[in-house]
Amino acid sequence: MTTVLPALHEGHAPIFLHQAFDDAIHAYEEWAPDLAEPEVEFDGRAVGISAVFGRMRDCTDLLPTRTLETVRAVTQEDGALSDQQVTYADAATLMRTLFVERLRA
Repeated sequence: MTTVLPALHEGHAPIFLHQAFDDAIHAYEEWAPDLAEPEVEFDGRAVGISAVFGRMRDCTDLLPTRTLETVRAVTQEDGALSDQQVTYADAATLMRTLFVERLRA
């Protein structure tokens, strides 16, 4: 259902897509292994978190510190994301990888 999500504009995402990414991280964190893929609300519609992570894989916007800290806490990957110039794309790639690994488990 990625068609619900807006396209990036020259690598930049609108602020409400940044918020959907934050929501998707929290949904991932609360995801119990025996449940279906979590969804977040975007523009009044339910969207799977994998679609949000996938859309943000090319986003060159810098990741806010609070979001970086959340990603690190959720993924327990302190070394995977440096402190310098971390983008949404960096975090989305990591989150998407963890999502796929969880589906395979």
